[in-house]
Amino acid sequence: MYTTFFGFKENPFNLTPDPRYLYLSRYHREALDHLLYGINERRGFIAITGGIGTGKTTLCRALLEHLDPKTKSALIFSSFISDMEVLETINEEFGIPMGPEAKTKKDYIDALNQFLLNNFRNGGNALLLIDEAQNLSHTVLEQIRMLSNLETEKDKLIQVVLVGQSELKGILSAPSLRQLNERITVRYDLRPVDATDLRGYVTHRLAVAGGGGNPTFTKGAFAAVYAYSRGNPRRINAVCDRALLIAYADEKQTVTRGMITDAIKDLSGGTGTGQMPERPSKQGTRPLTIALLLVLVITAAFAGWSLRRDVVSPAVTVTAAPLIRPAKDPLEGLFLDERSSLAGLFDLFRADRNLGHEEAYGPDGKVSADAADANLGLISLNLAPEYFTLLKKPFRVTAAGLLSPSLPNPRYLLITKTNDGGAAAMDRQGKTRSVTREFILKHWGGKISFIYPYEESDRHLNKGMSSPEVLRVQQLLNGIGYPVEEGGMFDEQTFREIVRFQKDFGLNADGIIGPRTMALLFQMAE
Repeated sequence: MYTTFFGFKENPFNLTPDPRYLYLSRYHREALDHLLYGINERRGFIAITGGIGTGKTTLCRALLEHLDPKTKSALIFSSFISDMEVLETINEEFGIPMGPEAKTKKDYIDALNQFLLNNFRNGGNALLLIDEAQNLSHTVLEQIRMLSNLETEKDKLIQVVLVGQSELKGILSAPSLRQLNERITVRYDLRPVDATDLRGYVTHRLAVAGGGGNPTFTKGAFAAVYAYSRGNPRRINAVCDRALLIAYADEKQTVTRGMITDAIKDLSGGTGTGQMPERPSKQGTRPLTIALLLVLVITAAFAGWSLRRDVVSPAVTVTAAPLIRPAKDPLEGLFLDERSSLAGLFDLFRADRNLGHEEAYGPDGKVSADAADANLGLISLNLAPEYFTLLKKPFRVTAAGLLSPSLPNPRYLLITKTNDGGAAAMDRQGKTRSVTREFILKHWGGKISFIYPYEESDRHLNKGMSSPEVLRVQQLLNGIGYPVEEGGMFDEQTFREIVRFQKDFGLNADGIIGPRTMALLFQMAE
C-alpha cells in the first residue's frame, strides 16, 4: 500500500525469509562464521539455536549463497516427518535415484552412502540442513545421528546442521540423545540484534527495498522500536511496517517516536483490524478517552460498594471474579482419582489385547498368544517429564498443579497415547481427549504407573548369558537409541548400554536386566 508513496520496489519489512534482507549484525556474522567453519572443516554435526523470530531461517537461506560450489546440499524445512520420510527426503534432495524396489531404510542408507563416497572421491562435500529441528522426534534424531557413521577413516562424508528454537538445546541434552549431543562439535546460540545494530538493520532493509533515502526514522523512533522489540527481527519488522503505514496515512516521510508508539498500540490490539488505521486528531480522541475513564471509575465504585464487606478496594473486586473460573475449566475432568485411574489403566490394557492382534504384549513390546495367562503387574517409577513421549503404551501419572484446590489428592492423568505435540488422555466419562505438551509438562507429578504382563519365562538376565530373551532386549535397545550388536549374547557392549539405560531413567544401574528394567523397555517399545 505504501510502497509507491515511499518509492520502494517492494515491502522492506516483509516477514518472509529473503536472504537479500539478511543484515549481518555482530551475532548473525558470528553464526554464519560458525556454520561455514563447521561445513568447510567437515566437523560433522553443527547446532544453531535461537529464539523465535531471531532470523535463523533467513540465515540458513543466506548460508547457501556462501557455500563452496563443490558442496552439495539437502534442505529440510518441514521437520514433522518420520525417520523413513527423512531418509526419503534426503535422497530426493541430493537427487539420488531410487528404484521402485527400494522399500527399506537399508536401501536408502546404502544408496546415500554410495552417493557420498562418489561425491567425496570427486573432491566434493555434502550438507544436510534441517530447519525447525526442535520439532524432530527422538526417533528421527537418532536416525540422523546414525548418518554420522557414513565417513572415511579421516573425514565425515556429510555435514549435518540442526537449526532450531532455543528449546532444541534442552532436547539435545536429554540422556536418551546423549550420543547425538556428544557428536555436535560446533554450536552457536543466535541472539537478537543489539541496540547499536538496530539502526543498521532498519537502514539495510530500506535500502534493499529501494527506498533511495526515504523514509527516515528519528533517533527517538529507533529507541522506541528497540524498547518494544528488544532486538527481535520479527518484532522489528512488524512494528516498522505498521509505522510506515501510519506515516503514509499522515503523508509524512519521517517516522517519529509517536508513530512508533501508535504502531505498537495497533499491534497490541489498538485497531485489531490489520488495515490502515484512521488517524483522528488528538483533540478528537481526548473527550472519548475521558468518557471511558469516567465509566470505568463509576463502575468500579458501584462494584466496591456492593462488596464492601468482603473486599478492601474496588481493585480487588475487579480481579476477584476471574479467580473462580479455573475451577470450571473443562480440562478438570481429566483428573482422575486412584480407583478410576487404575480401573481405566487395566481396561485399556485388556482392550488392546482384544484387538485381534496376532501377538500380545511381551518383553519385546508385544503380547503373544502364549502370554494370555501372564500375571499382570503394576509397575511404578519416577520419570522426568521430558521423557513422556518415549512411553508407547497407556500409563498414568500423578498430577501436579491442579486447576482447583477442591480436588482431593492424589489425582492422576490417564494417558492413552503420546506424540511429539502432546498426548491423548482419558477423562472421567471414558472419552479420549487431546492435550498439549505444555499441559502434560505443567501437570507432570513425576510418578508413572503402567501394566506389565509377567510371564513364567521372565527371569534376570546377566552378563555372559545367551538366549532369545537377550536378543529381544538388544532389539529393544537399538530401537530406543542404545546401539548394541544383535547376536543374542549378553556381551560387554550390551552390559554398558543396559547400565547407561538404567542410569538415564533412574533405575538401579547394576547392568542386570530384572523385572523393572524389562518393564520399562517393554513400555518404550513400539
